[in-house]
Amino acid sequence: MKNKPLKILVTGGAGFIASNIVDAYLQAGHQVVVMDNFFSGKRENLNPRARFYQVDIRDEKKVNEVFSRERPQVINHHAAQIDVRKSGQNPALDAGINILGTINLLKAAVAVGVKKFIFASSGGVMYGECSRENPPTEQVLAAPISPYGLSKLCGEKYIYYFAANYPINFLIFRYGNVYGPRQDPHGEAGVVAIFVGQMLKNKPVRIYGNGKQLRDYVYVGDVVRANLLALSRGKNEVVNIGSGQPHSVRDIFFELSRIIGYRRKPRFYPPRPGELFCSTLNINQARRVLNFQPETTLAAGLRQTVKYFRKEKK
Repeated sequence: MKNKPLKILVTGGAGFIASNIVDAYLQAGHQVVVMDNFFSGKRENLNPRARFYQVDIRDEKKVNEVFSRERPQVINHHAAQIDVRKSGQNPALDAGINILGTINLLKAAVAVGVKKFIFASSGGVMYGECSRENPPTEQVLAAPISPYGLSKLCGEKYIYYFAANYPINFLIFRYGNVYGPRQDPHGEAGVVAIFVGQMLKNKPVRIYGNGKQLRDYVYVGDVVRANLLALSRGKNEVVNIGSGQPHSVRDIFFELSRIIGYRRKPRFYPPRPGELFCSTLNINQARRVLNFQPETTLAAGLRQTVKYFRKEKK
């Protein structure tokens, strides 16, 4: 699969992470088909070189029509309901998109002979409270505490089922906290995009809790490289994708303040109920399976992110 162009269907290809992946796949010479319903994706993120279908993955009939017409070789599945708090408020919506939608894609993939199914899961919610000294490997028992995490784990299990019973291979990526260009700075976006959005407007920045919460912040460019490597490496594996270097919310705040020239102090609020204090990832498996090594330091990634948002603001 490495040397010749592939036809790849990317779900959620108008979203933050997947739109960057689409660009890279096209640049590498592959033929790309995008499915998105703009639930959270943006039309301006669509690459005009990709063939686009406005389809909800919960619509089994339309999903089957796209697969029958396009007959992709690889599926890269990023379409999802990703808001952890919204998943708690409406678990049925979450399950409908993240579980039933994934099943529809798997059934359609088997029907047309798809060879590989790449699935975007979440390391940030999969392992529960983590240890900085001993970050979890993929073999640690999954312990999600949100309907979102449960729905992602359920999607993983259905992928295992289909791979065990049909001739389809998979690669499951458990991402850390992905940040970078095209992340939405509004609503329930990641902390990096929210902070940048507020700082560029010189508005006060909120920090919930003491700001010492640890996360594995991974730049979207590194995530894109992992998805490129996945086309030729990895078979029936679950792989953590992160930086391998946890940082605190305070680290993010002070580094962004330095880059932007933001002079205001953060405003601290009570911690949000159910929020993890430490979420870290062991990425040794990614090195072994994919020959993946994160290349973007936090400082460099934040600079690129600020540069993008400054350009968007203009």
